Amino acid sequence: MKAKDILKQKEHRPFEYPSRSWKFYQEWNNAVFLHWEVTPELIKSLLPKNIELNIINGKAWISLVAFDMNNICARSLPKIPHISDFQEINIRVYITCNGKPSVYFLSMEGSRKSSCKVLKVLSKFPYRYSKMSRNKSIYKSKNDIFNDRFNIEYELKNESIKKDKTDLWLTERYAVFQDYKKHIFEYDVHHVEWPMHNIEIKNLEIDYPRFNHLINNQPDKIHYSSGVQVLTWDKLKYKI
Repeated sequence: MKAKDILKQKEHRPFEYPSRSWKFYQEWNNAVFLHWEVTPELIKSLLPKNIELNIINGKAWISLVAFDMNNICARSLPKIPHISDFQEINIRVYITCNGKPSVYFLSMEGSRKSSCKVLKVLSKFPYRYSKMSRNKSIYKSKNDIFNDRFNIEYELKNESIKKDKTDLWLTERYAVFQDYKKHIFEYDVHHVEWPMHNIEIKNLEIDYPRFNHLINNQPDKIHYSSGVQVLTWDKLKYKI
């Protein structure tokens, strides 16, 4: 799909995308979403100043998203060699900042050292390298420095998910706010609505010592998507 066609599909967004020109293209493919409902107080202490926890039905949520990051490039340029294609796992919580329902990353891992190094410098996101491998039914990750482990085996089902209000609340997020030193960085993104399917989990092992009080081997919601094409805008910077 061409960028102009992606931009035309915006009825699913909770707020308008920026009027200025988008700057980067990327793809988030073969995404596994695992979501846990948690007590808001457990997350509030993890957020920086000026970022407000977003709550639905009196509860907060935390999600682990494992996917393929592909074809990163600047607008009208070819994809960036040695950076563009890798596996990523992020752990995110749901926040509001500048009036936008958004996400905040507690953790970001990538399977390619060069990608993590460059993207951490450019984006200020908390990328780190982890050993990862995947095929159509297995996704594995290991980080010996943090003692983080993730292992999922699943079977993709043909039927699409009939999304409820919480499904949409969790997945249709079009901004990221992230702190770095004494600043908050804002990133706007746009893509078509996530196509979602069911998966059956055959095996799930999650061990993130820093977050074991928030995530475990029994998620409250599960989603799978073949992926979306993503347009992103250059970051905005605010002082904390």
